[in-house]
Amino acid sequence: MAQLIIGTRGSALALAQSKMVKARLEALAPDLRVDLQIIKTTGDKMTESPLANLGGKGVFTKEIEEALLDRRVDLAVHSLKDLPTQLPPGLTVGAVLEREDPRDCLVSRFGEQLLELPSGSVVGTSSLRRQAQIRAAKKNIRVQDTRGNLDTRLKKVAEGEFTAVVVAYAGVRRLGRADEVSEVIPLEIMLPAPGQGFIAIEIREGDDATAAWVKRLNHEISFRSATAERAFLAGLGGGCRVPIAAHARADGNRLVMDGLVISVDGQRLLRVKDQGPLTDPLRLGNLLAARALEKGAANILKETVS
Repeated sequence: MAQLIIGTRGSALALAQSKMVKARLEALAPDLRVDLQIIKTTGDKMTESPLANLGGKGVFTKEIEEALLDRRVDLAVHSLKDLPTQLPPGLTVGAVLEREDPRDCLVSRFGEQLLELPSGSVVGTSSLRRQAQIRAAKKNIRVQDTRGNLDTRLKKVAEGEFTAVVVAYAGVRRLGRADEVSEVIPLEIMLPAPGQGFIAIEIREGDDATAAWVKRLNHEISFRSATAERAFLAGLGGGCRVPIAAHARADGNRLVMDGLVISVDGQRLLRVKDQGPLTDPLRLGNLLAARALEKGAANILKETVS
């Protein structure tokens, strides 16, 4: 019997995503056994520190990637937005599952939408990108950093610590809690993080046996959309500490993408949009990043990280 071990975080969402991959892999062959190994990451251990203070991307993946390189696990399942654009030598993305809804959503105590929240409301989110876009859309509310898994953040709303929280709609749906959502925020108000809504499977380069299993789960259009968004992020040199957003989607044989760079206070924002062949997502992402830099994105990014 063939066996694969998945490295995963222990949060409810991470386990739900890893169990989804486990089920799909085991459905490929009756003699394939897939086990889960829970690995605690830096981001899981330091739940009181803002993500930006922990060094940004990689805080939810580093220890899992070490287990992958040490051959303690055969593959790792990640929310793609948590995965750095520059992977450690010897690792690669073997597959991207079909994208869930990439939008952000609002869960408010009394069911209000974002623009309906009363003056003085306190909205929680750990993401600088979300914080910046909330401030740009709604001037008279307070945005506060909050950490913790999805259950913890939703509990803070129910207990009145926050008026509302903004979280990824994909995660809420995967945990079966979509009925608690007050608003799925339109893309015109809030663009998602590059890679949001995608589940990525990371493997070792040269591990042909695991790659053969994993590639059968790959959704090609999602893989190309993710490639464009991550190229945009990489071209701007961004991570969790910089408010950068992107959304790519297929339109026939074309790939259309919007990108955004915004200051943390929401006062300065720069949007770019273009399209290109579905077969060359890397070029589209690089093109949009270059265009954003030409329009002054570097000045906004410099102010953010200084």
